Amino acid sequence: MDTRFILLNTSHAGNVGATARAMKVMGFTDLVLVAPRWDNVLRREETIQRASGALDVLNNARIVATLDEALDGISHLCATAMTPRDFGPPTLDPRSHFADLAASHAQTPQQGVAFLFGSERFGMRNEDVYRCHTCLSIPTDPKFGSLNLGAAVQVLAYEWRMALGGFAVQEAVPLSELADAAQVSGLLDHWQQALTVIGFLDPESPKKLMPRLNQLFNRAQLTQEEIHILRGVAKAMAQAGGDKR
Repeated sequence: MDTRFILLNTSHAGNVGATARAMKVMGFTDLVLVAPRWDNVLRREETIQRASGALDVLNNARIVATLDEALDGISHLCATAMTPRDFGPPTLDPRSHFADLAASHAQTPQQGVAFLFGSERFGMRNEDVYRCHTCLSIPTDPKFGSLNLGAAVQVLAYEWRMALGGFAVQEAVPLSELADAAQVSGLLDHWQQALTVIGFLDPESPKKLMPRLNQLFNRAQLTQEEIHILRGVAKAMAQAGGDKR
């Protein structure tokens, strides 16, 4: 499903860059500007700096004179406005609407969806809102609901991406391979010696200290590098206790 972000009469170049960045991190690339304040807004220094590397989005962005030109290929248009209109499309929260929208369009990936954002100075005109199928209102604190344009784009881009299935969270790569049973056993022996030297472990009455440490180390899934660190700790304890080995 094609997704487009449309900015109407944008007045701050930095917001264009912030929008490009918000789109890119969520995997969207189709940006259209309708009659922005600056004709060269896509090349302005502030735009490029705020994009923070999302230059491909800026390079592919289009500037058009009218909203009609921006809607080519779009079958579902969402306005973004904090204030509901007396006449016009229903006002919905993004998450519930996106779930329904993603489900209804699952079999028609060729249909385009667009999100329409108004000017920072005067928001969205009624006539632009009336052209939309729905009006999205981000749930915010009623006492302070003002969102920066880039922040609003980021919220909607995230919610829409999640409705489409989201991206898998990348797991951290272990710093080294996991230690094997023999290495853990050697660590336990080393710790038993060190704990005996410092008087923490009584060999005549060890109770269940070492089996509990064994369970602790197993749960921790120690890496080989961590084994080396813990054996270094054991050596330092033993030396501090008077063992010069």
